[in-house]
Amino acid sequence: MNYLFSPDNWEWLWTGNNFRFILEGFLINLEIAFVSIIFALIVGLGLALLRLSTIKPVSWVAGAWVDIFRNLPLIFLILYFALGLPSSWKKAWEDAVPTWAPEAFQSGLVLGAFLGLILYNSAVLAEIMRAGILSLPKGQGEAASALGMTRVQALRYVILPQGLRRMVPATVSQLITLNKDTTLVSIIAITEVMRRGRIVTSSGFFQEVTAPILQVFIFIGLLFVIVNYSLSRLSRRLEIRERKITGTKLKRVGGLEDQVAIDPT
Repeated sequence: MNYLFSPDNWEWLWTGNNFRFILEGFLINLEIAFVSIIFALIVGLGLALLRLSTIKPVSWVAGAWVDIFRNLPLIFLILYFALGLPSSWKKAWEDAVPTWAPEAFQSGLVLGAFLGLILYNSAVLAEIMRAGILSLPKGQGEAASALGMTRVQALRYVILPQGLRRMVPATVSQLITLNKDTTLVSIIAITEVMRRGRIVTSSGFFQEVTAPILQVFIFIGLLFVIVNYSLSRLSRRLEIRERKITGTKLKRVGGLEDQVAIDPT
């Protein structure tokens, strides 16, 4: 314990440019997570609705898509897209990215990171969202139909607003996992926080003192704890707020990667 908390082993943090260097790397992780979260939510909702389609071929194809990407290792997807995408795609990405975009986005390799994170997490989110929709009583859809609403109108005005509230805790949990998974992009030479941590621990970089690897990664872990805990607290506040607005108790939909649809019966 003395080794862990000894001031001498933490001197690297305020020496030279180490603190700023690590924080800038962590910002890259947050930027990648932010873009991936937006598209994963959009694609995930689309896949969930396709899986619930009354057109059997559409539902089957969407289900197969979800099952494939949900069960592939994320690190495999990131490596596959980073190495397997055509060079013309990467070049087109680099040409299309505006100069004001974050530096990490300028590389064509980040396209593989985005595709891997979005496809994997959208498949997991699709199951969470589908379970949230199916957890509603059948009477909700029947009541909407009795009022003359079409299936699309019932989904938009009755089912989705209630289902989305139910799936907030599980959805936020998956988004927290997505944020942590951004550390995997270091394997394709993106200099995010984990790679920068290893650089700091290397001799002769920025520091005039030794940067012990344990303390460096404890500090990086603390950054993730702060952000992810803030997300979980935000989720809790949203859940409480919705309960107060609706005056009802919401049944939680739990589960992450092994989320399965709740039996509506």
